[in-house]
Amino acid sequence: MAEEQNGPQGQTADTGSVGPRLWERDHEMRSIEHAVEKLCREYAAGGLKIGELLLFSGMPGIGKTTMLEQVRRIAGTRQGCTTLFARGSERERKEPFRVLRQLLMPVLGALDETERKEVFGSWYNIVAPAIGLAPPSGEIERIDPQGIHDGLDFVITQLAPRRAPLVVIVDDLHAVDQESLSWLASFAVRARELPVLLVFAFRHEFEEEALPFARQIKDRAAHRHELVQLNPVSVAAIVHDEFAEADDAFCRQVWAVTAGTPFDTVALVREVREQNLEPVEENSPRLRDLAAAARGQGRDYWLEKLGVTVIRFAWAAALLGTEIKEEVAAAICGQTATQAAESVRVLRRMRVLTSQPDGRLEFVHPLIATSIYQSIPPSTRTGMHGQAATVIENAGGSLLAASRHLLETHPGEGDDAMVRKLRRAAAENLAIGAPEAARRCLERALNEPPDEEDQAEVLFELACASLLTDPEATANQLRRAIDMEPGLSPDLRVEAVFRLSEVLAHSGDLGQAAALCLDESERAPEGPGRLRLLVAHLLYTALQRDEENGPERAGRVRRLVADVDPDSEAARPVRALHAWDLSLRGRNTTEALRAAEDALVDGRLPGSLGWTNTTWNFELPALLGLCFAYNDELARAEKLFSSAILEFEIAGWSGAHRGFAYFLMGYARLRRGFLPEAEDFLRRGLRIADRMGMGLPLTWNLVGVLIDTLLARGRDQEAWDVAVKYRFLPPYHPTALVLPDVATTYGKLLISRGDHRMAVEVLVEIGDRLDKRGWRSTVHAPWAAHLAVATAQHDPAAARKIAEDAVERARESGVPSAIGTALRLAAAVWEGAHAVRLLQEAVGQLGRSPASYEHAHALVDLGAALVQVGRIREAEEHLYQGLELAKHCGADGLEARAREVLAAAGLQPSRPTVPAKDTLNQYEYEVARLAARLLPPQRIAEELRLPLGIVKQRLAAVHRKLGTGPEGLADALGLPTDGPGQAD
Repeated sequence: MAEEQNGPQGQTADTGSVGPRLWERDHEMRSIEHAVEKLCREYAAGGLKIGELLLFSGMPGIGKTTMLEQVRRIAGTRQGCTTLFARGSERERKEPFRVLRQLLMPVLGALDETERKEVFGSWYNIVAPAIGLAPPSGEIERIDPQGIHDGLDFVITQLAPRRAPLVVIVDDLHAVDQESLSWLASFAVRARELPVLLVFAFRHEFEEEALPFARQIKDRAAHRHELVQLNPVSVAAIVHDEFAEADDAFCRQVWAVTAGTPFDTVALVREVREQNLEPVEENSPRLRDLAAAARGQGRDYWLEKLGVTVIRFAWAAALLGTEIKEEVAAAICGQTATQAAESVRVLRRMRVLTSQPDGRLEFVHPLIATSIYQSIPPSTRTGMHGQAATVIENAGGSLLAASRHLLETHPGEGDDAMVRKLRRAAAENLAIGAPEAARRCLERALNEPPDEEDQAEVLFELACASLLTDPEATANQLRRAIDMEPGLSPDLRVEAVFRLSEVLAHSGDLGQAAALCLDESERAPEGPGRLRLLVAHLLYTALQRDEENGPERAGRVRRLVADVDPDSEAARPVRALHAWDLSLRGRNTTEALRAAEDALVDGRLPGSLGWTNTTWNFELPALLGLCFAYNDELARAEKLFSSAILEFEIAGWSGAHRGFAYFLMGYARLRRGFLPEAEDFLRRGLRIADRMGMGLPLTWNLVGVLIDTLLARGRDQEAWDVAVKYRFLPPYHPTALVLPDVATTYGKLLISRGDHRMAVEVLVEIGDRLDKRGWRSTVHAPWAAHLAVATAQHDPAAARKIAEDAVERARESGVPSAIGTALRLAAAVWEGAHAVRLLQEAVGQLGRSPASYEHAHALVDLGAALVQVGRIREAEEHLYQGLELAKHCGADGLEARAREVLAAAGLQPSRPTVPAKDTLNQYEYEVARLAARLLPPQRIAEELRLPLGIVKQRLAAVHRKLGTGPEGLADALGLPTDGPGQAD
């Protein structure tokens, strides 16, 4: 049954639309045809940024489904146009990714092996299980839903040009599962950058949790059409199409009782035909009763129409939803193949069901499916849902499909088999990135309830289901599981406490996390679990902003290194923590690096310290990488941080984990002096942090290092604007240490603005705090040297003493970049020959380090100091070297300063003789052109058929030569800035 009755045979719309006329829908039809025509025309002309969204909304039965059928017909007549279609279902709303499977399976499942690799890239293990192309990967315990979003973005970005122009149609958007709806909402924003037309239809009754996504979609729409009721003339035409002899009064009464709703009008006309009622005025009084029966379509209505046998098959079909297999429905209602075939024949004749080309059955209209489902007696419905779950499993279906039926059964039986199935279904949902669906399964399992000895374990699983999405709920449920009697097994109790401490720590409550682990470690029996909790306690204590006795904790770590079995799983994590301690204490670089090496296996992270290994905290490999970074082993640090980004992407962890990895890589790039790349990584991480909310330690980490990077690039005002936007003021996070400690960054920011007295207060405070902990590293927090610069404005003598102390601290470590930077800053509080000597040593030290920005800074400072003492010719070479190195680092402010000093000294500033873009060779330009469209390196590598490593090398060269990150490449190359964007 169509939502709107078509007009007389052969009568077409004035707009030349495909198919019979739709009454009073000419405006909407023109909008559809214009959108499809525009999509195909502009794509043929080479357009890419041509995506558009059409919305059709209205009350039930108003004609939305028929409008979308017209879209499918129109798109189907366009050569080369690919149409994807799906329909939401109220019965299947709890089945995660169901609509995305409907949309994408037909086209993605048909890809050959070569195309599949190109379209999925490295995202296959993340996306394929979610859309039903592959079983979940056993290597990934749980996937972050944002990882699914990112993977789907990549896949569609690859697919759209290959199947363009693409028309994506979703009916009954209000009944789409939440996992699919959330992605469709985000894709509606990105679709404008692709050759895609989106067409959605919906009623206005969205579920509460779906309202934000609905608003996002509505805000994005290019055209919104609110479908209204038909007028009396159109209703009369529908009646006359069925009854040519119907009189006018009868037609007017049909309109009055149906209020012009197309579905009700067609249903009433059919009732009139089946009742053999003559369409004349005398019979008009009967129309209201017939309309009420047709509209209500309750159990008595369907029982009278279909009979007992057929209605049971119809009930089974209504339970299954939008994709109905005859044999499965027959098994649910207990019919033989012969009986089922007869039921289908009757239901097709009654225009309840229709057959699809692949043999599946489908309801002619969603309202009919809803009506039949609601006509099932409650007790019968519950039993049939249980039977449906069993039949689906027996037919080889997944627990994901069966579990939505299990959720509709009544709890209270204490059925162990039911609990086991629900727990397995929850695990499968987590493995495809659907934690909300997993949560529903586990809540239902708890309501069954499980055996008393299993209840704490099920509650623990429920807590873990929301680990990546709802930390507060996770913490509450973990506490309940830990306190429950009978409780968790000893091993699972350790796991629960460890997970709870993680949640608390990542929320910024490091003190409580540390105390929890210490308390539980004292209660736990000797063994790996106890050691695991003790290491977590020591880690969280080290990461706190303040610590009562830092040297005592460092001593405990040192003793633990000596006592732990070197072959145990805990040995490497303990050594990583020790290496971190040595680095922050400013101990000799050789000792710190030896400890870091001891934490590795053949120069690589051991399995126990893998980034996605959930046995230990991911902070431990991060601290190990920072240990290398603090000791001038930046290449090794970057290798570790690159592996973090890759592992998090493979695991689909797109939240705080990947944001933290971007922070680490951004910091390493800043230390190395690759400033545009550092800025790019940090901004990507900040976009992730912004999604998670303000005030988290991750945000402060990213903001602090981004400000440092902007200051290094000479963009002081922009750095201040970032600080204001994020309220970057002491004490930053009240309990969590920010790495590296960015109180120094705030002091530098104040110095750049001339507020030296406030800078002194900030830097003295951090110095006192870190000295109490025994942390003297001048790389982690170079507060002393900057304090000397701030103090010099009002007390030069005190400033020089502070500067000497800063240099002494740096020499203790033996790290060339630390010594060179301290010497460079110390020279700022001296003048004349002594300043020159300090800077000459600084240049020598920094020349041995990978810190190219600091090296460039020292070269320019030395050149300026030599100019001041009249050694112009000697200054010239240092200034030119510093200028060239500053240019490659993207340090625009330092480059400008070098030119100013050269000009003031009467020397010729080294101006580029050609535009910066002309310094690129053709291979670098090819990479730069694609990067300017904000394509990720992997996509660039695929398009150019190059190894990813080569692409990254060329990108590094591009960023250095042009002095900008990806977001500024288009301007630097003189290209339009409207290319397709990049998901983080």
